[in-house]
Amino acid sequence: MVSLETVRKLALSFPEAEEQPHFEKASFRVKKKIFATLSEKDKRCVVKLSLIDQSTFTTNNNQIIYPVKGAWGKHGFTVIELKKVRKDLFMDALTTSYCEVAPEKLSKLVRPD
Repeated sequence: MVSLETVRKLALSFPEAEEQPHFEKASFRVKKKIFATLSEKDKRCVVKLSLIDQSTFTTNNNQIIYPVKGAWGKHGFTVIELKKVRKDLFMDALTTSYCEVAPEKLSKLVRPD
């Protein structure tokens, strides 16, 4: 399980990450682009992944991590159930999302290889 406080702490630990409201949710952005949203009510986080990464994360964990229903899911937006996910798996997905959205210069600060 990953707490709401932990989501915020981890998301804001990335270079130049900011939290801003996004409708009824919190969003985490880098250079004005959303890499994650947080629904406190549902205890879910949505991250933006490439379709290949989405497939990798959801293959063995589809009750914990799964594509958003409809067209958004087909564009890589992926739900993470915070009540069920392990912290290491969550951090890996969040980091992957940040690196997907962030400019290369910032992404390389997080994943140098």
